[in-house]
This record gives sequence, C-alpha cells and structure tokens, in this order.
Amino acid sequence: MPADTPADVQTDPEAMRVAIGTYKPATDDFLRFAAQLGVDDVLLTPHRHEGFDSALPLGEAWSVDRLVELRDRANDAGLRLYGVEKLPVPLYEILLADDAAERESKTAIVADTIRAMGEAGVHVLGYSGHPPDGAVRTTREHAVRGGAQASAFDIDEIDAVDRTGPDRDVTEAEMWERYEAFLHAVVPVAEDAGVTLAVHPSDPPVEELFGIPLLFRSRENFERALAIHPSDSHGLKLGMGCWSEMGEDLPDVIRQFGASDDLVYAHFRDVVGTVPRFNETFVDAAAGNFDEYEVMRALDEVGFTGVMTPDHVPLMEGETDWEFGSTLGRSYTVGYLKGMLKSLE
Repeated sequence: MPADTPADVQTDPEAMRVAIGTYKPATDDFLRFAAQLGVDDVLLTPHRHEGFDSALPLGEAWSVDRLVELRDRANDAGLRLYGVEKLPVPLYEILLADDAAERESKTAIVADTIRAMGEAGVHVLGYSGHPPDGAVRTTREHAVRGGAQASAFDIDEIDAVDRTGPDRDVTEAEMWERYEAFLHAVVPVAEDAGVTLAVHPSDPPVEELFGIPLLFRSRENFERALAIHPSDSHGLKLGMGCWSEMGEDLPDVIRQFGASDDLVYAHFRDVVGTVPRFNETFVDAAAGNFDEYEVMRALDEVGFTGVMTPDHVPLMEGETDWEFGSTLGRSYTVGYLKGMLKSLE
C-alpha cells in the first residue's frame, strides 16, 4: 500500500467526509486528538499569530522532506494529510509588491512548494483572499450562546482595527492583472504536480479594506477568477461563512460551482447578518444565516467528494488561546458534521 494511504483509515478518499485542521504545528498530541475525534483527514493551516508557532513556516518554500515527514506522521496515526490551507507567501503579499522581480521571486516560492507537495503526495493547496493575510474583525468578544465569545465585523468600527494599508493608491484593475499573472505562473505547475489549488473568499467580502481592493468578494468575481486559467487543478475552497456574509444562497452557490466540479473542499461556518455587519456563531445556531443540513444535502446532490472542516468557532468556557475558537468549539463542530453526514447516509 502506498505510504500516503494509511492502512486503517476507514473513509473512502473519494467520499464526502469530515476533517480537522491545525494552525499550530501538528504535534503527536494533535494527531492522536484528531484520530480520537473519528476523522480520517487533517489539514495544516500556516498562519502568522502572536503567541504560537505556525503549522509550517511562512516566507519560504516547504521542502519535500518536511512534507513527507508530516505526511508519514499523519499516516502513523491512522490519518491522511489532506492538504495545506495557505500559501507559504500570502497571495496579497505577492499582489501588493510593486517590484515585478519581487512578485516573481515570491511566486517562485509558491511554485517550488507546489512541486514539493506533488512529490510528497500532498495534493491540495488552499489560498486566501484576505487583506493581506487573515480575516479582519472589529471585535472578538461578541456574546453568543451561553456567553461564548465570537468574532464580529462592523464597518462603522473599522478605524479601531490596527492595520495599515499600502502607501499609494491601489486599483482593482492592477490587482486583477497581477492575479492573472500569478495564476498563469502557478496553475500549470499544479497541473504537472498533481496538486489542486483552492481559493478562499475575502473575509469580510467587502469592496476594499485599508485601501486594498478585495478580489474574492462576490459570485461574479469568483466566476472571473476561475475563468482566468480554467483547469481541473484550480477551484474553490468553499468558505461557507464568507458566502453567507455576502448574502448568497449557499445551496444555490453549491449547485452552480458543484455542477462544474469546482468545489475542492469546504469550511463549515455560520454567521448572523451580512456585510457591512455580522457576527460569527455556532454551526447549529438557530439565528444563523443558513440551514446546515440543507447545505450538506446540496453538497451530496452535486457529488462533492472533498472534506468538510470546522472553520472559525466561538471561544468556549476555559479556552483563551485562539481568537477564532479552539479545541472545544472545533470538536463540537466535527461531531455535529459527522452526525449530519450519518443522517444523510
């Protein structure tokens, strides 16, 4: 049996299933925890965050040896390493670089990483349309069920967010031009390597933040993004919370992009409200924007075969270490998704 196919994984890798990811390094404790939850797949989500190390280093290409080591450790725990959720250089860090040589150098880091992932047998690489890296919120202390703390966004309070924008006017036209160049450079590499790229919506999906145009904010813009370099190796990371923030009908979105086989994998998250103001909530909250079971049924109808993974969750009692929720909320979401999937089956 190939090294990247653990012998005791129970779920068909071509079936819709539940996974869990980690922003932190994939320790043995995390892998045991994932196996105990009953998932078969794990994801790594490199992220710059004060207070803990990233799952993988940012700013440099990831080596074949490092990826194989992570894949094999997952396999030893009876798990599959499904993919990596972010680029080694965030997309907007590339797009906002005015020096063409710098953009090419950073794009080359991404291309080298894609080749290494293909060689290591890690076949999915997500990337995010955030400004420039990480979802923007105006509070992390919005009270939801039982006093759990969730993040929220209110455009009227954006001035309180400590982020700086570029030191010149940036046009959306030049962002699209640079994004097109990026795709033309990396999608052929992904095709050759057997890796699928998956683009995540801007969060929040507004026209611009901090003087930066956000490209992935609407259905029309996603249609444009996928049309730039059409390929089976480039699709959507279905960020349900972001599509919900747009005010879109999620089952309709799923049917449209699922019909063309553009759905790579899914982030399961619900929110209350839409831009310009909303708050995150538990996946089963009655006040949420969408019916989670209807969404799972739509995924099943279009033949979705990727993983569904918890996204941001409220911070629950006893937890303090992560601004978008940590172990308890993500564990609850895994169990809830597995229960819905069992009911669907």
